Amino acid sequence: MLIGYKFDAYPEKRNIIDIVPDTKYKKVRDFFLLKQRIASQFNQLANREIFSLIDSYNQFYDFDLNRVSLLHFFNTISYGSTPWITTFETFLPRLTCLLSCPSDRNLEIDFSALKTESKMHKAFQAISRDACRQIIAMSDCNANMQRRLLKEFPEYQESIESKLIVMHPPQREFVSKYADKKLSLDETTKFIFVGSSFFRKGGQEIMQTLKALKERYKYNLELTVISSLNIDNYATKETLADVEQVKHSLQQSDWIHYFPQLPNHEVIELMKKAHIGLLPTYADTYGYSVLEFQAAGCPVITTNVRALTEINNNHVGWTIEVPKNSLGEAIYTTKEDRDTISKLIREGIERAVHEIFANRQIILEKSHNSISRIIEHHSIDRYAAKLRNIYLEAIGADKT
Repeated sequence: MLIGYKFDAYPEKRNIIDIVPDTKYKKVRDFFLLKQRIASQFNQLANREIFSLIDSYNQFYDFDLNRVSLLHFFNTISYGSTPWITTFETFLPRLTCLLSCPSDRNLEIDFSALKTESKMHKAFQAISRDACRQIIAMSDCNANMQRRLLKEFPEYQESIESKLIVMHPPQREFVSKYADKKLSLDETTKFIFVGSSFFRKGGQEIMQTLKALKERYKYNLELTVISSLNIDNYATKETLADVEQVKHSLQQSDWIHYFPQLPNHEVIELMKKAHIGLLPTYADTYGYSVLEFQAAGCPVITTNVRALTEINNNHVGWTIEVPKNSLGEAIYTTKEDRDTISKLIREGIERAVHEIFANRQIILEKSHNSISRIIEHHSIDRYAAKLRNIYLEAIGADKT
């Protein structure tokens, strides 16, 4: 069995490539990849985005020239006749016209304009055809978003929903129990934040809140930050001045250990040496770092947006409730909305830290619960077995 994939980025490595034992994987090329490269060159020459690359990333047509048993994509749809499946994180098809749909103040998306978009109909026809064997949502939230979109396209709804399933990403455990971390509960309590999008993922609130608690209550705590401090500017509207201010604070704080970037295996080692993980995010489609934290025995402080309610709760970590729309996304349209979220994140972090320092044993309890959760819900073996059956069914092979 030979499985073709389009990209070898982190999501593909996490969900697709080399997951199923005794299966060969092959990187494939297509017309849209060529189109993307040409468009990228024009954008570089012009020093601005003349051509959008999103649609080329998320569509595939190879004239059926790649000789593979099955194509498995991430966020991508195929127009060819080779059997294919795709794992996705928000909507299918992931096209510019859909991602740029207008929304009201509460981020309720208006899909009505899409009904006349020929690209959408062409894409839905491709997903409806027999060549598309399965579409795999990464979370229940994700699947519900897809169902909401399909309500606007009833002519495709039944066919596509029949192919829709949910499979959370797999995650191997890094420690089998808290004792493996060799980390005292009685000394410095170590927090860790990982994420290139520092502001969107709540990094500013983390630093400011922990600093205030350390100064006021003399809590013995440290923070590790692994972030390139990227500006993505779609949820928190940060500026270059904000970045410079954070850099200055990082340089001045002897209780913060800062790394702009580290290889994944070094990140995991730092997680294993920490007590508490942090992802109090404004917006995330999933939250891979939460799985990695939990697998390293770190209970996590998160918000309740998108899939985070499915992978974190107050039994295994701490959750911060923020205002959300019907799709599970935080409401951050206006400055007032963002200020409200920021305030709630700060208050939520403060509550969790007070609880931790009032009873350090809660770290041990939630650490064990986190590891157990990974074993129960994100087993690599069970994920691989289920994916293998999907592959075999997709190509019409015997599963035995």
